[in-house]
Amino acid sequence: MGPWPAVPPLQQAVANDLLPPMDTPAPDWMPDASKHTYPGWVQRKAVTLSKRDQKRGGSGNVQQYRLAIHQAVVASQGRDHWTGERLDWDLIGTYDTREAGGDQGEHKKQYAMLPTIDHRSNQPEPNVVICAWRTNDAKNDMTPQELLEFCKAVLNHSPQWGEP
Repeated sequence: MGPWPAVPPLQQAVANDLLPPMDTPAPDWMPDASKHTYPGWVQRKAVTLSKRDQKRGGSGNVQQYRLAIHQAVVASQGRDHWTGERLDWDLIGTYDTREAGGDQGEHKKQYAMLPTIDHRSNQPEPNVVICAWRTNDAKNDMTPQELLEFCKAVLNHSPQWGEP
């Protein structure tokens, strides 16, 4: 097993339908302005991920995803799982695809540190972490090991880039 922990016992209990539905209150460390938005954000993300993963052969339900997302947020302490960078929690619930328009590069940069949900692996299951949108976009569907290998390749090659 790699440096990433197995499914937490509480998450596994919900996966086995042993626990009742739970509330997802915002963690204490979250900015006050985001605490009101947080429960709805978790719910929307859980619905989206559950539907998408079911289309990919997964069997997790919305409640399992809500719990997994909430546990990942709490465990993150507000930081990107893959890079350790502080995330901008004031951005949750603010992204609007209609605003992106034709200037998507600059628009995406404004939301680079937007917290988002990423699967620990490429399996369609509620086993997730929290990371920046920029990180998630770069990682795409890589497994943690593939991400590490890719990052090592970039670092090993970077001295050869030179200045333009």
